[in-house]
Amino acid sequence: MIDRITPIHDRDDPRVAPYLNQKDAWLRAAHNPAQADAEGPEPRFMAEGALVVEHLLASPYPVESVLVSEPRAEALAGLLARVPPQVPIYRAARPVMASITGFDIHRGLLACGRRLPPPDPVELARSSRALVILEDLANHDNLGSIFRSAAVLGGRGVGIVLSPRCCDPLYRKALRVSMGHTLHLPFAWADEWPGFLARLPDLGFEVLALDPGPDAEPIDQAEPPSRPAMVFGAEGPGLSGPVRAAVGRFLTIPQAQGVDSLNIAVAAAVALHRLVRPS
Repeated sequence: MIDRITPIHDRDDPRVAPYLNQKDAWLRAAHNPAQADAEGPEPRFMAEGALVVEHLLASPYPVESVLVSEPRAEALAGLLARVPPQVPIYRAARPVMASITGFDIHRGLLACGRRLPPPDPVELARSSRALVILEDLANHDNLGSIFRSAAVLGGRGVGIVLSPRCCDPLYRKALRVSMGHTLHLPFAWADEWPGFLARLPDLGFEVLALDPGPDAEPIDQAEPPSRPAMVFGAEGPGLSGPVRAAVGRFLTIPQAQGVDSLNIAVAAAVALHRLVRPS
């Protein structure tokens, strides 16, 4: 076990203040990435579990500290040894860690990261060969799954643009479901919404969306555009009227009659597989 781990015995120890009441704090938070806290220019986010923390350490996001439960410290010694020397590592008994976070962290590992300023969405589009554009997704599981699919099925050159009312890709659950890929895939927030979509054709993109309507083109018969900008709406309401008006092409996934539509994350994975060549 590495020898620079600092034991924590009290939930009120100021060194672990960022981890306090994670459950309540996250449930109350608006998850607005522009919302800064009082202790730095950019707000924090939490990475949970060994895999996500490993991705955090390999990402451009700064790591502020690491908190590990006592029973897991030895098993995670190899990962903890990769934490930069200037980053403090704290260890707490499992009951103490649960009292700090507000719930039992079964994975026994949290890391506090600092956000980076999000890129301008137009600049992100210019540097991307394909875009996944999400309108008002409020489900962190779906959001994380879409990031994971974009990383696996698209890879380098795929950017993700979110409408202002989308949930946060760096929220702990979205990070976990994405298997840490939200830390590597570039994403931006389009404050000019849906006006941002009108700028994409001038950048060489074809704006398209999946739609179950009878006039949509079957995706398995569609010629993939050279630079697709794929727009997806939230489960239930789907795409808003103004966004639909900005879409130049609608595609549909053929499916059996008498069944409901696909989950949005599954539909996005199908579209990525059909329209984007992995790189």
